[in-house]
Amino acid sequence: MELKGFIKLPAQKFTPANPLAKRKKPSRVIVDKTPVHCSVGDLFPIKLEQVRKTRFEKIFNGLVSEHHYLGYTQPVGEHLKYIAFSSDRPIACLAWGSAPWYIGARDRFIGWSKKTRENNLHLIANNLRFLILPWVQVSCLASYLLALNRRCLSQDWQDLYDHPVYLLETFVDTQRYLGTCYKADNWLCVGQTTGQGKLSKSRQPLLSKKAVYVYPLTKNFRRELCYDA
Repeated sequence: MELKGFIKLPAQKFTPANPLAKRKKPSRVIVDKTPVHCSVGDLFPIKLEQVRKTRFEKIFNGLVSEHHYLGYTQPVGEHLKYIAFSSDRPIACLAWGSAPWYIGARDRFIGWSKKTRENNLHLIANNLRFLILPWVQVSCLASYLLALNRRCLSQDWQDLYDHPVYLLETFVDTQRYLGTCYKADNWLCVGQTTGQGKLSKSRQPLLSKKAVYVYPLTKNFRRELCYDA
């Protein structure tokens, strides 16, 4: 109301600390960077570990910070972090978090109302980061890890947050990538983002438009997502 000139507030005496604004960049992680060129089978057994709230979480944060083109940003809300290990050597990182409030292509695919979306958005997990470490160049590894992760993700979510997830989503910057690993794992491309960003009030694209891919984790995902209690 002050911005609109209706009232005049007294001068601010105290600015509360924002721990997220002053968060330190993750420490650099020292790992074996010997180049890996082989088949997926040669990496077996591959172990996918959920590392949030474990001693491996700092390793995840450091690897993503140093090697992912978007860097590391601390997720807000519900989220899980995974590291894929081959013979105790990290080879990839995957992060999942809360779904964005509104994505037109996704919401039309689901067919839910605004009220239902508000109630059930927590039943979708968004693939925030997917990193194959740059010295690991193995054909079909990315799609294999996606399949491995989606088979355990809903149960892991249930274990930590007391509810499952029924649909996975991700956004692919098509100026950089073709989305090949998602296509190979049978994800569905349902459209693209508007490029307006989450908080923009402009109707003009401010960001690059991204392809929207989804993967239903159950045949009855629409019934679960559209359920109104």
